[in-house]
Amino acid sequence: MSETPDRKTGNMPAADAEATKRPMFDRVALIGLGLIGSSLAHVMRRERLAGHIAGATRSEATLKRAEELGLCDSYHLDAAEAVRDADLVFLNVPVGAMGKVAEHIAPALKPGAILTDVGSVKGAVIRDVAPHVPQGVHFIPGHPIAGTEQSGPDAGFPELFENRWCILVPLENTDERALARLTRFWQATGSNVETMTAEHHDLVLGITSHLPHLIAYNIVLTAADLEEVTESEVIKYSAGGFRDFTRLAASDPVMWRDVFLNNREAVLELLGRFMEDLHVLQRAIRWGDGEKLYELFKRSRRIRREIIEAGQDTPAPGFGRR
Repeated sequence: MSETPDRKTGNMPAADAEATKRPMFDRVALIGLGLIGSSLAHVMRRERLAGHIAGATRSEATLKRAEELGLCDSYHLDAAEAVRDADLVFLNVPVGAMGKVAEHIAPALKPGAILTDVGSVKGAVIRDVAPHVPQGVHFIPGHPIAGTEQSGPDAGFPELFENRWCILVPLENTDERALARLTRFWQATGSNVETMTAEHHDLVLGITSHLPHLIAYNIVLTAADLEEVTESEVIKYSAGGFRDFTRLAASDPVMWRDVFLNNREAVLELLGRFMEDLHVLQRAIRWGDGEKLYELFKRSRRIRREIIEAGQDTPAPGFGRR
């Protein structure tokens, strides 16, 4: 028996109201179904953010796997078909490919649609994508600061964005209503949202994400190439610190190749600063300056505590990882 409106308030019961809730967007297109794309699909299903989810990828195997997982409502090898009639379009592809993808889908984008991305670099994305955006389409670059070392459609999960930050980079002529709508979308995924310029974003992410990954890749390769220690010993006797570096170094090589090539100015500037600070540690060790080492290590420990207090990690053993 169907439920009827409450006689006193005239409102539908909560369960029925939830069932009839209109989605935030009628059609959302996900170009790329890796970790971020598949996680977006999961959370949109859970929160009923999209009436129709259209997924696109160039790989038939990936598309087939996404269909087996039930990530989307329609599946496309041609990204232009996926974005047709879409109100919101996500570019979930490597930074180096975004320009070509934007050029390909541009004729199929409908007026009033929001076009955004999830790339870890913003200056290069704006440079490559903006020239292809048709009049009347709202291009708002974005970056959810959430991820794991896993990739592919199996890697996604709906909680990926919870209590994480999503950075939006409005352009000079960005429509405020479109920006507010995209902000509400990301908030509905569980994200905290902040806006900043592309230049500031690329510098901040350069130090918090790009440089740490570069160091991780280098340490793992140095250990593997150390002549006095065999590779099997590196694997067999790996301690916690090295294991965490290998986790970062296991990230998608295509994505990170494009990140470093497209944020080279910020990364090179930060790498120079890092080398200067590394020389300070080198001198302290060489001259037995225990007081200097203690001061530096104490300061870095405080930063770790502040990250935990901000809810961006957990104090559980093993950094909260099982």
